[in-house]
Amino acid sequence: MVYPLPAALISCGNIEGKTNLLTVSWLGTICSDPPMCYISVRPERFSYQIIKESGEFVINLTTTDMAKVTDWCGVKSGRNFDKFKECGLTPATATIVKCPIVNEAPISIECRVREIKPLGSHDMFIADVVNIIADDRYIDPETGAFSLAAAGIMAYSHGTYYSLGKRIGKFGWSVMKDKTRMKHGH
Repeated sequence: MVYPLPAALISCGNIEGKTNLLTVSWLGTICSDPPMCYISVRPERFSYQIIKESGEFVINLTTTDMAKVTDWCGVKSGRNFDKFKECGLTPATATIVKCPIVNEAPISIECRVREIKPLGSHDMFIADVVNIIADDRYIDPETGAFSLAAAGIMAYSHGTYYSLGKRIGKFGWSVMKDKTRMKHGH
């Protein structure tokens, strides 16, 4: 019940050969230095063997506009469908890994598998982040920061997709000096 989580399209495979998309919500950051993340995948999933053999994948964050294709890629198998073609998504060349990125995704995180941990129903692919591609449309020109709100990033919680809500603060805001409160003697 640790929710919400991202609803991401994981791209894998080689552009010249078989590529696939897999919807994953069991993923996250596990280290910042070196940058590392994980995805957990059931061994019976079509993409599992592709990722295991290639040692690479891309986490493509999704938006509310991509909700239907994200869900479709989670219920249909790449054994039976070319998911890029069926969903009208554009495979694009990644910067470092050989598998494609989803061109429509606002952020694509290129990953190289460091370790596979069998855990039970799912195996965890622990990976090094080797590159991040962000859509320039969502970069704030003043701060250089990526705007999750502008991108319309989608989240997943216990079987349901959600758009992210309004921003309520930023890291450290609870301890910042509040000039309004200071003037009133609080």
